[in-house]
Amino acid sequence: MPHRDQEIALLRDELEMLMGERQSLLRVVGASAALIASLDSKRLPVGAVEAADMVATTINGLAEETLQDALSAVHAEIEEDSPAA
Repeated sequence: MPHRDQEIALLRDELEMLMGERQSLLRVVGASAALIASLDSKRLPVGAVEAADMVATTINGLAEETLQDALSAVHAEIEEDSPAA
């Protein structure tokens, strides 16, 4: 049984480490999403627009729940553009 207890403790430690890494990644994604949403692409250099598009495309590929977790991790909300009148 002591060997099994060691394995359980190691798995618990690994899981805690992975959950900490997930939280860090969620904060990065949330901050990136908030930054991308606030950019005016017409005022950015071409290279920055291409980089922002790559980040936006990757973020848009996330599951909705994951994106919401990421935004919550940084206490951000993305406002949708209102239709032009």
